[in-house]
Amino acid sequence: MGVQKNKTLDSCDATGDHDQLDAPVKSIEDKWKLVPAFLKIKGLVKQHLDSFDYFVNTEIKKIMLANQEILIESDPSFYMRYLNIEVLSPCIEEGYNIIRPITPHECRLRDMSYSAPISVDIEYIRGKERVIRKGLVIGRLPIMLRSCKCVLYQKNEAEMAKMRECPLDPGGYFITRGTERVILIQEQISKNRMLIEKDSKDRFQCTVTSTTQQTKTKTGVYESKGRYFLAHNSLTDDIPIAIIFKAYGIQSDQEIAELVGFEDYILNCFSASIEECHRLGIFTQIQVRILQEYFV
Repeated sequence: MGVQKNKTLDSCDATGDHDQLDAPVKSIEDKWKLVPAFLKIKGLVKQHLDSFDYFVNTEIKKIMLANQEILIESDPSFYMRYLNIEVLSPCIEEGYNIIRPITPHECRLRDMSYSAPISVDIEYIRGKERVIRKGLVIGRLPIMLRSCKCVLYQKNEAEMAKMRECPLDPGGYFITRGTERVILIQEQISKNRMLIEKDSKDRFQCTVTSTTQQTKTKTGVYESKGRYFLAHNSLTDDIPIAIIFKAYGIQSDQEIAELVGFEDYILNCFSASIEECHRLGIFTQIQVRILQEYFV
């Protein structure tokens, strides 16, 4: 009975500790204490390594599938199709068919690029014969140090020292012609995606930056004095949102309500915007076009 009691108390203590671990960290000082533990587990370049690993294992195959088949217009019977693509391990060719692995340290000393062959399997037509070739090298890809394709991947300190590499080197960079180079990450607003944020007047708004190869525009919907407006960088004035629905041919107030939502709180918020159309005397798409010059 005594052993069972102690076991129960230990379980309670463990549960209490677990609850404390789930509790939010309140002060800034306590949050900074977590930074060393986070960096010890994640490191400073984990996002670089994860991104590169995803590219060589997954994304490069998607690129191949998007451009899988090559056809010739002059001879439709001829085609070439990619069957598989793979990034091999870093190596160097020192002579005719003499290929051996290479390390980052050797690339630094010999002013070489630390890269690996890109191997593909292809299928094509030769005459009337279907031919499949495997292991065809079509180029080379620079390899990020400590990534899944690097010779230093998951090596311990002794193995790193044997390769003349510093065990404290986190990797996450490339070696081109003997020079270490890193890709800088820039933080940018997501394109073609709706974002909910607060503006300078502390109002919630929904914005989207629409980007194509030719143009770049920004559109926002915000609430002011119980009414919703649409703002666009090509418009001189903000437009009541209900007028936008009318401009797209949605002329019935009931149809607008169906698109927005039938919940009471939504209709209460949107009713003032619909009343704005009635106050301005705008009921049809043609009437919106008449007022177009006023807004543009």
